[in-house]
Amino acid sequence: MGFVLGTILLGGSIMMFVNIPSILIVVGGTVAAVMIAYPLSDVLGMFKVAIKVFMFKIERPEEIIANLVEISNKARKGGLLSIEGDIQTTQDPYLAQALQMTVDGVKTGDIAQIMQKKMQLTKKGLDTGSQIFANMGAYAPAFGMIGTLIGLVQMLANLDDPSSIGPKMAVAMITTFYGAVMANLFFIPMSDKLSGRNEEEITNMNIIFEGILSIREGEHPKLMEDKLKVYLSESKEEEKS
Repeated sequence: MGFVLGTILLGGSIMMFVNIPSILIVVGGTVAAVMIAYPLSDVLGMFKVAIKVFMFKIERPEEIIANLVEISNKARKGGLLSIEGDIQTTQDPYLAQALQMTVDGVKTGDIAQIMQKKMQLTKKGLDTGSQIFANMGAYAPAFGMIGTLIGLVQMLANLDDPSSIGPKMAVAMITTFYGAVMANLFFIPMSDKLSGRNEEEITNMNIIFEGILSIREGEHPKLMEDKLKVYLSESKEEEKS
């Protein structure tokens, strides 16, 4: 944003790039297209998901594994009821619910089914938010082009006044500028960032899922730790690729 604004200011006043009708066409058109393409609940939920682009704090997988190993050791020594205190201290609602079901003696198959369903719903919500921003990145330049075409039609309709051709051509091009900037500086990068955030969150949920099932089945903590560390190697491979 700094480079774009700096380049504008080096060439003249920033007011040259302010045009209300162009803003209305690009912003209004993009919002309208999104509301046609998606249910209102998904559009409203997009704002909640968008927060993760700028403010996102997630527990590192290594810390989750260490915590699960500690809980497993505690359950192995004192029984499943001994981990009841961890339900109150954990800040992860997904882990807290899984621990509660484990302490309550819910069958392993039922725990797995509930946790998998919750994971699927979470992934669906995150993917929808990322997809909406990706589509907004496609809609914005398209409406920018529509605005440019409107400006060109208005310009060609007034060719008898040569003095108006330059200003009207500038206004026509500004609409394309708005669409390109909104798409490439905001919407597409936000979609990409959310995709990465989503993968991190689902990886953590998978680790918790596998760990809870191991604790419920009374597996040795060392075996559980080795199984969960596979997710660490997978995430490193994804980062390299």
